[in-house]
Amino acid sequence: MTADVIAGCLAQNLPVFLIDDASSEPAKSALAALGNSNLGGGGFYRFEQNQGKGGAVLQGFQMALAAGYSHVLQIDADGQHDLAALPRLLDQARIAPEALVTGVPIYDASIPKGRAIGRWITHAWVWIETLSFQIRDSMCGFRVYPLAPVAALLVDGEQIGQRMDFDTEIMVRLFWRGTSVIDVPVAVTYPADNISNFDLLQDNWRISLMHTRLVFTMLGRLLRGQAVSGRHAHHWAWLAERGSVWGLRLCLVSYRLLGRRGCRAMLMPVVLYFYLTGREQREASRQFLTRAFRFKGWSRQPGFVDGYRHFLSFALRSLDTFAGWAGAIPPERVQPGDIAALPAAVADPRGAVVIVAHLGNVDVSRAVLDAKTRDRLLLLVHTRHSENYNRVLREFQPAAVLNTFQVSELGPEMAINLKEQVERGRWVVIAGDRVPVMSQGRTIDMPFLGQDAAFSTGPYILASLLECPVYLLFCLREGDHHRLFFEKFADRIDLPRSQRVDRLQAYVGKFTERLQDYALRDPFQWYNFFDFWAGERHPSKSK
Repeated sequence: MTADVIAGCLAQNLPVFLIDDASSEPAKSALAALGNSNLGGGGFYRFEQNQGKGGAVLQGFQMALAAGYSHVLQIDADGQHDLAALPRLLDQARIAPEALVTGVPIYDASIPKGRAIGRWITHAWVWIETLSFQIRDSMCGFRVYPLAPVAALLVDGEQIGQRMDFDTEIMVRLFWRGTSVIDVPVAVTYPADNISNFDLLQDNWRISLMHTRLVFTMLGRLLRGQAVSGRHAHHWAWLAERGSVWGLRLCLVSYRLLGRRGCRAMLMPVVLYFYLTGREQREASRQFLTRAFRFKGWSRQPGFVDGYRHFLSFALRSLDTFAGWAGAIPPERVQPGDIAALPAAVADPRGAVVIVAHLGNVDVSRAVLDAKTRDRLLLLVHTRHSENYNRVLREFQPAAVLNTFQVSELGPEMAINLKEQVERGRWVVIAGDRVPVMSQGRTIDMPFLGQDAAFSTGPYILASLLECPVYLLFCLREGDHHRLFFEKFADRIDLPRSQRVDRLQAYVGKFTERLQDYALRDPFQWYNFFDFWAGERHPSKSK
């Protein structure tokens, strides 16, 4: 098993630091032989006295720090973890190098029932200790650590369990200090011939003491005014999804049985819970509404009811999306606003780029389209931060995810593929109000509601490559119906090298003005629940 794990790491060009925690024969000789084999520039260390899992991992950290590495992958040597998930963990660590990327186990029938119950007890305690649900699983030993915050934790002398209490305690303490946690689903099995080092009595006692220690430390931090629920996410994609699959399915069933009004009543206490516990999203809502109220000339500041109304609007937007795909919203409920450009666009055999935003409910307009028109749409999306919602939507109506492309950034291969699609008459739909995960350096800062915010240049660069018309699409709810807006943005976007920056500024500025205009029509239909103005600031410069 250990040899296979080492081989899997080496296949990803990872040097391996192998720690033998005082194993007895025959494991001692086997590990020594592996330690003398090719470890890709890593190293081997043997403890003569057992230190526990935490002690062994910390030794690996010290060896990696001494070798000058910035990150460490922790993986068990017994083959429990699915090595096929390793590239996904590494990809996430490259995207967010400041984050702790951890596996979230997907167990098969081999997990002992007692172990499963124990894990859920620990999950509940961790949610209390962090006053959040952002850490979904703190016990999986398959994770990528950024070493800088780990080193700071050790230098400050914070107590960390050295045995089976290690994984949970170090994650909670790093989280308290502001290290983001990113989840990656990982298949985990318990091999039939596996020899567990978990001491049922001693390790459960240590874990109980650890949770007691963490709870009292958490209370002390609260009294001192220190954070216990992590930091604000600096990018929208890392905001954890907060709805469970079963909860979303329950909402869907209630909609089918009770209709929109009945489901709305059922949602109200649920939304209140998420509003009270969603600090990051609540603060983002307050920040946006404050600016929007000021621009609309309203003298008052947004209060508790306004924030709750904003959250409820988002929940009902999701409900309307399900309703649209269920056929419960007839096409006539989507009424035309300014759509003067739409008939010509539909009749044009050429493809186009359609820029949308997380404002109102574009999904409803897509759901009520006829099949032929809907087939022309190709949606570029990033939904990994909302996998549960999209999973239930896919199960409910498979057509909802047809012609959607999961992208983190727009690379050359994707651009070539999209150009071929546009030449066949397809419309490429892309959001203009969010910066793609791996494209945060390609932005232009533009004033939005009185302060510069970073907007992606991706839609305009893509449109210039596709050499096609560009449109804007918005769909806002008005009472019991939705109103559709479809505008011509540009016949074609040209970006000559000598004028590239100036023209990109002009296009981004034009989109920002239209986005602000539509957002102010109903601020409660703005659905970017992250700090929209938190990006790097380089006023009026393309990066």
